[in-house]
Amino acid sequence: MANYNLRINGKNYEVDVEEDTPLLWVLRDHLGLVGTKYSCGIAQCGACTVHINGEATFSCVLPISSIENDKITTIEGLSENGDHPVQKAWNEVDVAQCGYCQAGQIMNAASFLKKTPKPSLEEIDEAMNRNLCRCGTYHKIREAVALASKSK
Repeated sequence: MANYNLRINGKNYEVDVEEDTPLLWVLRDHLGLVGTKYSCGIAQCGACTVHINGEATFSCVLPISSIENDKITTIEGLSENGDHPVQKAWNEVDVAQCGYCQAGQIMNAASFLKKTPKPSLEEIDEAMNRNLCRCGTYHKIREAVALASKSK
């Protein structure tokens, strides 16, 4: 076991875990930040997406030892009051059905729009295809990302 100092959602945390512990489990099991979801565990679905220095990253396979000096943002830290443009667009379009993948979808969309503020529909589809939605709400996800891009 080793101590790791982490900066998550603007707060400092210290955890004592094995060096190969995935960030996802540190967030959920050690820090109680359960907005980031576990689904596949092999970086294939995107439910566990967080931001590492602003980049959308799958946390289920990212060992804690590789991120000690990075800035981590989870869905809980995306905006204090749930008023990030992507979150607002998600609500306006009423994207979620079951909602399980939505935190990861939102985190991916927010990172994408920061880099590509005025994307085409094709760019949205390409960026969002790394996150899976079992309910198939891809058309609403695309609509919400496009709407969020207009509200900046």
